[in-house]
Amino acid sequence: MAVFTTEEIMRTVEMIQKENLDVRTVTLGINLLDCADQDPHRQQERVFKKIVEKARNLVPVCKEIAGRFGIPIVNKRISLSPVSQLLEPHDGVAAVALARTIDRAAREVNVDIVGGFSAMVQKGWTPGERVLIDSIPMVLSSTERVCSSVNVASSAAGINVDAVKRMAEVIIEAAGKSADHDGFAAAKLVVFANIPQDNPFMAGAYLGSGEPECVVNIGVSGPGVVKRALEIQIKSGGVSFTDITEEIKTTAFRVTRVGELIGREVAGRLGVPFGIVDLSLAPTPRVGDSVGEILKVLGIEAIGAPGSTAAIALLNDAVKKGGLFASSSVGGLSGAFIPVSEDAALSEAAGNGDLRLEKLEAMTSVCSVGLDMVAIPGDTDPHTLAALIMDEMAIGVINHKSTACRIIPVPGKKAGEKAVFGGLFGEAYIMPVHRDGRSSRFVDFGGRIPAPLRSLRN
Repeated sequence: MAVFTTEEIMRTVEMIQKENLDVRTVTLGINLLDCADQDPHRQQERVFKKIVEKARNLVPVCKEIAGRFGIPIVNKRISLSPVSQLLEPHDGVAAVALARTIDRAAREVNVDIVGGFSAMVQKGWTPGERVLIDSIPMVLSSTERVCSSVNVASSAAGINVDAVKRMAEVIIEAAGKSADHDGFAAAKLVVFANIPQDNPFMAGAYLGSGEPECVVNIGVSGPGVVKRALEIQIKSGGVSFTDITEEIKTTAFRVTRVGELIGREVAGRLGVPFGIVDLSLAPTPRVGDSVGEILKVLGIEAIGAPGSTAAIALLNDAVKKGGLFASSSVGGLSGAFIPVSEDAALSEAAGNGDLRLEKLEAMTSVCSVGLDMVAIPGDTDPHTLAALIMDEMAIGVINHKSTACRIIPVPGKKAGEKAVFGGLFGEAYIMPVHRDGRSSRFVDFGGRIPAPLRSLRN
């Protein structure tokens, strides 16, 4: 159990009351491998039973602990071992039925979202992984709480371009099946390079191999806390980048301590191991809870202007350093998120043209995710979308970091119009895609872009 000083407690109370500090998610990982069965109906029954048994007390325990400590827990979630592993002997009909069973189990235990409808295809794919990928559009458009992730690249394997091409088609199809909600189904799908196995944040959360049978992972947040701390510091004058970095580190330390406390309490009550704290600065559409607003406090008056990439790099690095000092159990993505629709300041910058797709891509090279919750025109060419994904995967592969694409081609809408997703998903102005349709010959080479030389580290 962490020991808190009186000063820490008082400062934490202030962060909760005035600066939007919360535990963004408590995510319970559940291994489903023992539910595999040749009979799809029997497999569905076993999956439903296991999820309900393991997660039955998750929401009540989180509510009790949030009340006891006075710390909001915004989301209660489940991450599953990759569902593709259960689909090897099955077809697409069984895949959709299994996803709907998972959705029903999530409703039964009252969690917000469940991740793990996932496949790892960075070096190739099995029949079960193909079945899962082909079923994604139907699954995401016909379930309420299921999220999907597909890892198409890694620093050790390179980029599976054939998988990238297929995922571009899947994204467009998923968006089309939810056209009445601005393509929202695609917002529940993320394409990864170097996907973390212990990430508690959606849509990329899944329980990786080597993880426990059941485990609690925590995602904390706190853009508003960092913003307020920097406002006070910079207002005092005479501040250098060194001072700013130290302030961010100190704040990240406090935020991570809160997550560690809540995580260990929840895990102890559920009788499962405590896994990690993901200390990412995860914004929401609320004013005052924005990474973009931090950039403005740092002097980037128009987000996307020169200096934006350096500011994100400073923020991301300082958050990691402060969090690592606060806990020996830091994992997941842990850094600064820049999801456009989920951050009011970033969405505004995209709408007025300050933040362009190319600049956003540059910023993703030094933050913790990638092209996240980015709305693009619904008529974007599939090859162009595949090339966008390839660019982002290349950033992750070459730099040995996690990168991802959660891109929503909004059916029937053009650049400059607005897509509205609602809730924590927010809303976004649709960003133009430069030179649409001019990457087809490159993408069509197919195959696999080899891993970089740095992958041979043994």
